[in-house]
Amino acid sequence: MHFVIHRPAPALSLKNPVNFITILSMGYIYDFKDADAYDRWAGKDGNQQIIDLENRLMAEMLHPAYGDRLLDIGCGTGSSLLPFLNRGIQLTGVDPSPYMLDIAGKKFGHRVDFHRAHAEDLPFDDNAFEYASLCLSLEFADDPQKALAEACRVAKDGIFVGILNKYSLKAFQRRLKGVIIPTIYNHARFFSIGEITRLFYSLLGDAPVTWQTTCHFPGWKNQWIDRMEASRWVKKSPFGAFAGIMALPVPRFRTQPLELKVPAKPVQANSRPVSCAEKKAEGRNL
Repeated sequence: MHFVIHRPAPALSLKNPVNFITILSMGYIYDFKDADAYDRWAGKDGNQQIIDLENRLMAEMLHPAYGDRLLDIGCGTGSSLLPFLNRGIQLTGVDPSPYMLDIAGKKFGHRVDFHRAHAEDLPFDDNAFEYASLCLSLEFADDPQKALAEACRVAKDGIFVGILNKYSLKAFQRRLKGVIIPTIYNHARFFSIGEITRLFYSLLGDAPVTWQTTCHFPGWKNQWIDRMEASRWVKKSPFGAFAGIMALPVPRFRTQPLELKVPAKPVQANSRPVSCAEKKAEGRNL
């Protein structure tokens, strides 16, 4: 299991890990209690169905090829890496929470290269990956535009953003619940498909951007619901609980005018400009 810490970590007090909360440059960072609660939530059958729908949509839109490099930004415990395991894809995950990374490391071992880092300051070179994904992590970023700009910098072929759709019924229920009972979503910033699309355009210009949604019937499970969720018409509904937005960066090249130095021929003092017609006539007379 490989962890790399790219900046000095704040001192962690494990005497009372349940109450430990760190607010750093990536907005809200999951503490020990959050990480454990999420891992237990993800292990339940009904919730696993939701994760499967989200991962299926992400895999369909990303579809990396064998040998491609994929960076999962805000990987958490690694749920969004599951559809890409054992497919010959080089997987890297980053997250600012040491607790989330600890759980992810125990699950995946050496199959994923984990780094502790922040979405707004990724420790990778330009174009270091073919693809990057931010699955349910942009909501917790301190500076979403900077986080997305970093994803666009390090990924050369595509960037996927998975969000809790601002205009879905599920998002409304989460916000309403947060008013009554404190939840992790009290720290989240909900986005719409249009807002993420405009962010992409502001960073990439007129790049191709597509979107789809899923989880239209959370909590319902039968073969008819599965067929409806798989329908391309249902995926174009703007009200699914989970929305995936995919941008394909258009390669741009910086150009610089070069000065061509050609030695000039000496010109006689009594010479005059000669037209093309005169040159042709001289050629026929030779």
